[in-house]
Amino acid sequence: QVQLVESGGGLVQAGGSLRLSCAASGRTSSSYVMAWFRQPPGKEREFVAALTRSGGSTIYADSVKGRFIISRDNAKNTVYLQMNNMTPEDTAVYYCAGAPGPIPTMTSRQYGYWGQGTQVTVSS
Repeated sequence: QVQLVESGGGLVQAGGSLRLSCAASGRTSSSYVMAWFRQPPGKEREFVAALTRSGGSTIYADSVKGRFIISRDNAKNTVYLQMNNMTPEDTAVYYCAGAPGPIPTMTSRQYGYWGQGTQVTVSS
């Protein structure tokens, strides 16, 4: 098993940047594809970005493509989400998730490991 803990959330103005981190403990996170999801207030959880175990391949939701970057440092058992040019629509609780297997997907039910979430608020 792997335990995931997110950090780096907070309040930022529109147009600003934040970097989220997801620290993994337990079984090494390099065995898992990793992803970020988010849940805006009053809405369903939605996919943001994911990457392969090596970090060599990534996928993004259309809403964040070109603004957000997912990456990982397997030596540190940490996954990152760099968020740039943020808008109020990016306001949400952001969750880190992990799944065994080689192929990252956009489907939340395929991820068996989740962090507790970190709040991100973008003011206009």
